[in-house]
Amino acid sequence: MGIFQNKKFRSAADSNTIAAKYRVKLARHPFLLFGLPFIATMVAGSFFLTPATAIRYEKYDRRVRRLSKEEELGIGKGGRKVDMKEEYYACWDTDANHDGQKLAAKDLDDWEQKRVKRLPGEHDGVI
Repeated sequence: MGIFQNKKFRSAADSNTIAAKYRVKLARHPFLLFGLPFIATMVAGSFFLTPATAIRYEKYDRRVRRLSKEEELGIGKGGRKVDMKEEYYACWDTDANHDGQKLAAKDLDDWEQKRVKRLPGEHDGVI
């Protein structure tokens, strides 16, 4: 049984092309013909992409910037006026309770403590 050769068959027509000549020279000088152009491309790309990255961050900085105290105080001028008493009583005047009664601030003083029935087998916490 014969042994297969490591070399690939290349026809005579393929041996005269630029790619074939480059392939032969690449086998002799791999760093010079592959590594050096690759490193040069990476370094050049870094220099060319630096301004593009700077533009990106400058655009972000224009959008998000610190506000001065005057600007900060003027932000909410278009909103409604807030009255703390009105907000406090509005939260108690909701229909949130289940039996339909409306709560008021005076109802907080008039309450009764009721004991909740326990499930069977549950102890009262008294030892």
